[in-house]
Amino acid sequence: MGTVLTARVFLPFMLGFFLSYLFRSINNVIAPDLVRDVGVDASGLGLLTGVYMITFAAFQMPLGILLDRFGPRRTEAALLMFAAAGAFIFATATSPAALIAGRGLIGFGVSACLMAAFKSFVDWLPAERLPFANAIMFATGGIGAMSATVPVETALQFTDWRGVFLFLTAAAVGVAILIFAVVPEKAEHRAMVGGSTLGQQISGTLQILRSPVIFTIAPFSTATQATTMAVLTLWTGPWLRDVAGWSRAEVAAGLFWIAAATTAGYLASGWVATRLARRGIRPERIAVTGMIVFLGVQVLILTDAPIPPLAIWSLYAIFGISGGVMYASLSQKFPTHLAGRVNTTFNMFIFVYAFAAQWGIGAIINLWPMAPNGQFAAEGYGRAFLAMLGIQVALFVWWLISRLIWRMPEITRPPPDRELDRAPGGDISR
Repeated sequence: MGTVLTARVFLPFMLGFFLSYLFRSINNVIAPDLVRDVGVDASGLGLLTGVYMITFAAFQMPLGILLDRFGPRRTEAALLMFAAAGAFIFATATSPAALIAGRGLIGFGVSACLMAAFKSFVDWLPAERLPFANAIMFATGGIGAMSATVPVETALQFTDWRGVFLFLTAAAVGVAILIFAVVPEKAEHRAMVGGSTLGQQISGTLQILRSPVIFTIAPFSTATQATTMAVLTLWTGPWLRDVAGWSRAEVAAGLFWIAAATTAGYLASGWVATRLARRGIRPERIAVTGMIVFLGVQVLILTDAPIPPLAIWSLYAIFGISGGVMYASLSQKFPTHLAGRVNTTFNMFIFVYAFAAQWGIGAIINLWPMAPNGQFAAEGYGRAFLAMLGIQVALFVWWLISRLIWRMPEITRPPPDRELDRAPGGDISR
């Protein structure tokens, strides 16, 4: 790939995912303002933030079909306009219902930001480059999360959260125009539209769901990634305030460095996966090793280990994203014409779980009374995080058992001239 083509493939999607993660993480900083201005409790805050996750997840199945049928360029550009509309509704909302509606529309609008990039990478990059290319995108999301901390807190010195969201409205429109104007499009997408029916594409999605790959790889990775997402994008900031006793400025600074650790973790995991792949070590093994370490980090948090909060939460971020390597592992186990649907199916699982986890953590915390100053009980955090850990441990055990039930299939990709969806009933599980 030439430099110009590489830039056209990477940079617009990087801006889109940066914006997506900024939207995803911003409530971590503005949560006190939303509690003060809207009057929500812990459960309401979890619902308000988590509705982004559920609308995001709800569109993943049709998104996979759209990406494979119409290509990432047109799909993401169109959806980002909905994100802009959602940001405007959020900025001008005067009721919890309006805030939820705006947040939900944002989640729907940014639902393609990562998956469109992954689909484009599968279209343009060799398979051995995918783990590191994907890691670059994840790292870009980490930078977006960093921008949702100290930079947002600084912006709030000059405007309020409504002004910030009006700026994000304009940014979403600008990125949508850039993607549509700059990103190259594969000729195969035009052939795909005319060469396969919608029914055949839906059949391909159903075949993915029936594959043993989904039941062996996906559950444990889904739980770890979704828990990490649910906690880091909402509950880390309140925990640092309510349990560690940090001030608002300290919380913003701490979240910045935790997001920086997330970014470094993504880059490191992609680099390690690429290097080890050359030695025949599969991405799945790397991901599972990191996720096991992540279980240990959560135990340290729950047992109040004598480790500085910033250090322990940085470790939480670094190892919590280990499951992201699974995207490259899964996409390489299916034919390339199914790449969009494979990634979005996996992504759907993660975001449904993240929504349930984000809201569920708030519901558990809400079982303890809130202090007059708006702080939540430390015991509530402990019980909520323990519940999340218990589910992950159970799914890790299932991962071990499932490998004894099913042999992991290795799926041979068809040659380029057979990349169109096959007729319903074609077997992709071998």
